[in-house]
Amino acid sequence: MEAKLELYRIFQVVAEHESISAAARALFLSQPAVSQAVKQLEEQVRVKLFTRGKRGVELTEEGRLLYEYVRNALGMLESGEERLRQARLLEAGRLTIGASDTLTRWWLLPYLKAFRQNYPGVRLSLRNGTSRQVLELLHEGKVDVAFASRPEEGEHFRVEKCFDTQMIFVAAGDGQWDTDKTYTAEEISRMPLILLDRKASSRLFLEKVFARMGLPLRAEFELATHELVLSAARIGLGAACVTREFALQSLRDGSVRELKSDLHIPKRQVTMCTLERVSLSPAAEHFMDNIRRGGGAQL
Repeated sequence: MEAKLELYRIFQVVAEHESISAAARALFLSQPAVSQAVKQLEEQVRVKLFTRGKRGVELTEEGRLLYEYVRNALGMLESGEERLRQARLLEAGRLTIGASDTLTRWWLLPYLKAFRQNYPGVRLSLRNGTSRQVLELLHEGKVDVAFASRPEEGEHFRVEKCFDTQMIFVAAGDGQWDTDKTYTAEEISRMPLILLDRKASSRLFLEKVFARMGLPLRAEFELATHELVLSAARIGLGAACVTREFALQSLRDGSVRELKSDLHIPKRQVTMCTLERVSLSPAAEHFMDNIRRGGGAQL
């Protein structure tokens, strides 16, 4: 672009007012300053843009051609600035969250509800998947914030811990299981087990725990969601491995009971992840701040 943006702004105002003096008043500039700007623009684009008339100035044929482009271009810039202002004030913009269906249902939904109520102008969307899947979506730029189990070291994410989770084994609370006994890890491995399918990061984590002890981990029921695993346990289909924090309601109402065991399963972390070296939108910053403050759900 040969001419500076400010020259085009002045050119547009002069063309619309058809007067150097009127344009100067609108721009809060002196008449000589406006005249000089028009002259400078004409020198840079190498054509005459205005002709002087009795009542002011008129666009030449070349001036009318340039004016159409300038009006559209400056209009687009103004629209862009307004959209940025709206995004900064959370009156517009977009925010896409990635999380598992279990995490969404048992923890994240109240945060999403609060954000939607507070910032209805922001287009809020959610992508469900396993921890690995939502982290891939984050890496591909398809989500702004991902909630997942702690990523492996070396991945290019900013990671903040949200809370710890503990995997436990539960069974129906109807008395057919001895919930006073402390089962060994080997006894657990021989039970009819209800597990998440192998796409789930928690299933892979559990398999590593059993593999370190040299024990098999075979599922009689492999189910797609944590809620299905809990439901199968409630009706007595077997012993289910669940996340305690997401099974509290069933534990409290007695529909399932925890099986005591000498099996040590390390705690896992639910983390909030964003891409390194990528600036966050105002919407993402506000959502994450709400998570940090705990302004949504309580486990």
